[in-house]
Amino acid sequence: MAGGEKVDYVFKVVLIGDSAVGKSQILARFARNEFSIDSKATIGVEFQTRTLVIDHKSVKAQIWDTAGQERYRAVTSAYYRGALGALLVYDITKRQSFDHIPRWLEELRGHADKNIVIMLVGNKSDLEDERAVSTEDAKEFAEKENLFFLETSALQATNVENAFQTVLTEIFKIHSKKNMAADPKSNGAAPVAGREEGRRPRSRAGDPKEQVLQFHVIAPHSIQLCLCVFSRIFTRSFWMYIPAQIALGFQYWTIGLVIRRKGWVP
Repeated sequence: MAGGEKVDYVFKVVLIGDSAVGKSQILARFARNEFSIDSKATIGVEFQTRTLVIDHKSVKAQIWDTAGQERYRAVTSAYYRGALGALLVYDITKRQSFDHIPRWLEELRGHADKNIVIMLVGNKSDLEDERAVSTEDAKEFAEKENLFFLETSALQATNVENAFQTVLTEIFKIHSKKNMAADPKSNGAAPVAGREEGRRPRSRAGDPKEQVLQFHVIAPHSIQLCLCVFSRIFTRSFWMYIPAQIALGFQYWTIGLVIRRKGWVP
């Protein structure tokens, strides 16, 4: 898809699981149709995108590949926020990677959206002779936890496309239903705006709510900046730092007051 073409939705999907289960290879296969024998462990978080068409809508998938090493757990947990889908990956030749899945699932559900779509993925299905996790065990766990399930091979490109397509299509269905519920007359033609709905935010420059909030945000910051500059130029000190902070506090107080009086909160 050309860079200038319209994107209707942006869906964030995370890949999680133990180190060396093949998360980065799954991502490379899906995003670039590549596989590297000499792949190295992910440090922190890596990011790839791919745009697909689902039900005549352009959907950009933002795929976050999170490190599986224990020392990066605190870093990657912040990236769960805003995720609408997840691939929970284990290695079918390493029983321990499957045994850790409940812990990953608990962490995911503790940080992500409550309606997140989750696919349990048993990777390296090409190594059938070394299998340590049966398909039946994985299916049973997926059914118990209400997860989708597939076995994949990033090496042979088996089911990688299906895994992402299933997750993204399910996310699309969920948000289409939300849009129709919010506006029954739209027949699903006008998706709800806002990044939290997997949608690129629209400009609301003409919205009176936005104009009022912009004034109450910009004005105190301008006052604070002027006070700091004045104190630096004319007094060579920051004795006016306190009035600047008072201006900043006034900002938050007025924003809260306006929101409450206008009834702009549920």
